[in-house]
Amino acid sequence: MADLPLKGVKVLDLSRLLPGPFCSLLLADLGAEVLKVEDTGMGDYVRWTPPYVGGEEAKASGTHSVQFAALNRNKQSIQIDLKAVAGKEILLKLVAEHDVVLESFRPGVLEKLNVGYDQMKTVNPGIVYCAITGYGQDGPFKLRAGHDMNYLGLNGLLGLTGAKGGAPVQAAGQIADIGGGAQMAAIAILAALVKKQATGKGAELDISMTDGALSWLAMPAAAALAGDVRERGDVDLAGKWACYMPYEAADGWISCGALEPKFWQAFARGVDREDLIEKQFELAGSDGWAEIAEVFKTKTRAEWAAFNDEHDCCIEPILDIDEALASDLVRERGMVTEVDQPGIGPVGQLAPPFVIDGARPDRREPAPGFGEHTNAVLESLGYSAEEIASLRESGAVAGVEGVPAS
Repeated sequence: MADLPLKGVKVLDLSRLLPGPFCSLLLADLGAEVLKVEDTGMGDYVRWTPPYVGGEEAKASGTHSVQFAALNRNKQSIQIDLKAVAGKEILLKLVAEHDVVLESFRPGVLEKLNVGYDQMKTVNPGIVYCAITGYGQDGPFKLRAGHDMNYLGLNGLLGLTGAKGGAPVQAAGQIADIGGGAQMAAIAILAALVKKQATGKGAELDISMTDGALSWLAMPAAAALAGDVRERGDVDLAGKWACYMPYEAADGWISCGALEPKFWQAFARGVDREDLIEKQFELAGSDGWAEIAEVFKTKTRAEWAAFNDEHDCCIEPILDIDEALASDLVRERGMVTEVDQPGIGPVGQLAPPFVIDGARPDRREPAPGFGEHTNAVLESLGYSAEEIASLRESGAVAGVEGVPAS
């Protein structure tokens, strides 16, 4: 794809771990120029979370983790000490040349360092400043620490997930981090950039992962606000109805999504059980549900897949992650790609999750080494070789790829 949609957009990413880097990954895959700002100590902690690209022994040479590689392809890296006066100056010079700043500190951290939004918009009135936090820039929890599970616990989503009478069930994907934080931030950033095109004005974006994931509960929340408050296992599309839940098969598990009557009828007639048609909306744990569960145990996952091919009734096998990644669905859709890691070779990753004009964005530059582009970025800002050497000696910047500083 010659011209990616965000070609020419420059993003300064001060975030680390998952929500911010996933947001800037989406933007980078779409063509944005993303500069990752890491501190001069550990940098982004995900760099040092095994397994490592090239194997465990590669850590000593500074090779980053496979998770870091997957979240930070198509980006550059500079190491700056934002507590140093010279480091603050470098950051503000970078802000002046960028369209977007993305950060994930607790509220007030950058303000205490005198490089907050007020300082940034002074040097660049058109800057789109996006802060991703757990609980938002105001409210009683704004300074509270948290992680994905905490946010989901407080906004009701975790409490509604699981079987009736059972324990809450955690999702394998980070719903608040990615769905509530990264994706909401990307949408807000793109909206702000459209506004900037029209008005020339930047924006300050406050993205709360708790808020964002709460929005995923649009339907059960609407019911609750109308007085219909459900409990875990009693949510229409989350464990209540026999026609819409996982079932144990002869050799694993399948998903039954036969929500519309035509699909349920096709299932019941396909297994020669017309009597099950009236039991579509039996509740989990009921005698009717137990009858249906016994039917699903009579076939393997592969047999249910073949049954679905014949009867078109929304029954699919539940795959383990390795099975899913190797499946025809994922492979033929092009959702697995490879990025060539210098000195190591191809490293498997997930591809961008969007198709534009018939193709996925095909930008596959490897994730940057720790501060790999420090010198080049400083040179682009007008610093001389002598000045860069002085900044390195003072500790205001770093950039030798290697093990994290102690």
